[in-house]
Amino acid sequence: QVQLVESGGGLVQPGGSLRLSCAASGSIFSTSYMDWYRQAPGKQREFVARITLGGNTGYADSVKGRFTISRDNAKNTAYLQMNNLKPEDTAVYYCHTYMYWGQGTQVTVSS
Repeated sequence: QVQLVESGGGLVQPGGSLRLSCAASGSIFSTSYMDWYRQAPGKQREFVARITLGGNTGYADSVKGRFTISRDNAKNTAYLQMNNLKPEDTAVYYCHTYMYWGQGTQVTVSS
């Protein structure tokens, strides 16, 4: 059974940084892309970033230049480094692959 567990969220001031982690159980991590999505209150869930098995990355326009996705295949873990955070980045962040979703981690950007 595949489980995705996010961590690393919290409260940060505008301009600050956070690093989210997504730990994957099961064998899927070594054969799969990994995505990060986010959902703000009252809004639809939206794509944030993707990293392929080969390490190619893609980002939503709203986070390009500020967020970096990476993966450590030895640890079955994906990361999202978020810099220069803005209040509009406030959301629950989810990792995702195929039909699997994590439970989410809250990120709040506020002064």
